[in-house]
Amino acid sequence: MWAGIDLPVRWEMADWTKLHANQPLTNSSAQVKHIIEGKPANDRSPDTSVALATASVRLISVDIDSEGQRLDNFLMRHLKGVPKTHVYRIIRSGEVRVNKGRASAETRVQVGDVVRLPPVRISEKVAEKELRPAPAREFPILLEDEHLMAIDKPAGVAVHGGSGVSFGVIEQLRQARVGAKFLELVHRLDRETSGILLVAKRRSALTHLQDQFRERETGKTYLALVQGIWPANKKVVDLPLHKYLQADGERRVRVTTADDPDGMRSITLVKVRSVLPPRPLQGLPAMSLLEVTIKTGRTHQIRVHLSSQDHPIVGDDKYGDFDLNRRLQKLGMKRMFLHAWRLQFNHPASGERVELMAQLPPELAEFVA
Repeated sequence: MWAGIDLPVRWEMADWTKLHANQPLTNSSAQVKHIIEGKPANDRSPDTSVALATASVRLISVDIDSEGQRLDNFLMRHLKGVPKTHVYRIIRSGEVRVNKGRASAETRVQVGDVVRLPPVRISEKVAEKELRPAPAREFPILLEDEHLMAIDKPAGVAVHGGSGVSFGVIEQLRQARVGAKFLELVHRLDRETSGILLVAKRRSALTHLQDQFRERETGKTYLALVQGIWPANKKVVDLPLHKYLQADGERRVRVTTADDPDGMRSITLVKVRSVLPPRPLQGLPAMSLLEVTIKTGRTHQIRVHLSSQDHPIVGDDKYGDFDLNRRLQKLGMKRMFLHAWRLQFNHPASGERVELMAQLPPELAEFVA
């Protein structure tokens, strides 16, 4: 169900005022809503009434951070919660205008362009988020300038909302920095993975950094504690991965064969950092602390690759040893031992090679001390 109004481009609130100039102005917003939807005003909740009454045309000037962006992507940034199909419909119908003229989805907006956005409908879920925004939160900063910031993400925090998660790092950062014009995730980390996460503060930086990730020009190394003693001579895991959904809709990944048309080549480099001896009194086997560098960035790549070699990550609730995980939880290890430890990239403005490191958080460092 949608909350809001979607008026054709030829109708604006001023037109409604003229049309009903001879009618009493009391409860005018409810009357407008009744006319548009054909439903009595008292059939709607107060919050929805406010959303309907305040919908109007917006004129947005394109700034330097949006220069060169496709019109459809520009709209999706400014029309949060509006279905993609609806965004493309209002472009095709001419309800969206650039400098008072029609434009296509492929049009590249330029600095100073004025984009007209018509009144649109937003989902009730999005409207509720606007009424109940994410709590503001700052995160430990590893590096920050006018182009980007690198934070040390704690485990247990999603990078963004969705899939049953109301909000994540990016929504909390935006609430904490209400004056920031642009904040976007450059890449992602699993919810239970801690460590380095890049956030772009300019669109040019976002594009430049994401190109580096796509072209494998970055260096991403994780620290992972796995069950058993990893063979020192096993330095490369080169196995294709296949992503699928379980019956309950949850996302999973498995190793597949080279002839699988849906398989994605995935390469993981492994180096043994240290070996923890068995702890028989605590019922724990030997474990290996690994430095894991990924040359490709597939979903759950490290977790699936290591598990496929019979060395699952400690605390992994999807691909790990569940009996061992339960024993570890009783000993205080209540999370997955996977940490984004080191990241190398070229600075999007200066081109200088940057190397960042985030040390193990206390709960992991103490376990392997």
